[in-house]
Amino acid sequence: MNILIIEDESFAADKLEAMLREIDPTIQVLEKLGSIKESVKWLAQHSADLIFLDIQLSDGLSFSIFEQVSVNTPVIFTTAYDQYAIKAFELNSISYLLKPIRKSDLAEALKKFNTLKSAYSIDFEEILARLQNREPEYKKRFLIQIGDKIKKVEMPDIAYFFVLEKGVYLRTFQGNTVPVEYTLDKLETVLNPELFFRINRKYLVNINAISSMLAYSRSRVKIELTPKAEDPFETIVSIDRSAEFKKWLNR
Repeated sequence: MNILIIEDESFAADKLEAMLREIDPTIQVLEKLGSIKESVKWLAQHSADLIFLDIQLSDGLSFSIFEQVSVNTPVIFTTAYDQYAIKAFELNSISYLLKPIRKSDLAEALKKFNTLKSAYSIDFEEILARLQNREPEYKKRFLIQIGDKIKKVEMPDIAYFFVLEKGVYLRTFQGNTVPVEYTLDKLETVLNPELFFRINRKYLVNINAISSMLAYSRSRVKIELTPKAEDPFETIVSIDRSAEFKKWLNR
């Protein structure tokens, strides 16, 4: 694995590199950079598999790097204190490490990256909004074209989104089903997380569409939706999402 470290404290960067090599001797640290200017120049010409990024660098907030150069590389952030930053990272499923970094936390972050790297989606605009204590703008409606007709569907009218064969569809509370040109992964980033939750690989549901719930095997939850799903066994909250689902309901 090729890693880039962006950290303006040389001692912290060296310690991070040493811990990384202790955890996985095959890791290659391509470069250790200490400023936004250096990072922009390097990233314009090179790439890495993973970036460790300190939030505050000597010449400003490191998020400005991504305003100057296009980067699709997953990022693990390091931070000493910022509560808004941590909240943003949780919201976007981005790994972060609190300083001083512990080896066990670093190993866990690498494990998470290796398991979920294909699912990382980094929305730097939303992170910046959180850092500035601003609420992000969530999608309010969908324009759906079927043939030559265009239909407007308001967000409060949508009960849930689901995958059917190779397409994604929304179902309204009135029972209408229409296709949408979004993946569920993308929908998770544009919908209000207070209102919508992805329960498994196939369903992303509106809290107001949940009519009843039943405790299921292995700490899972089976939910019934209104309108009803085509296959009720597809609306079981997956094991890895059950704990977060219960926290979401209990806000």
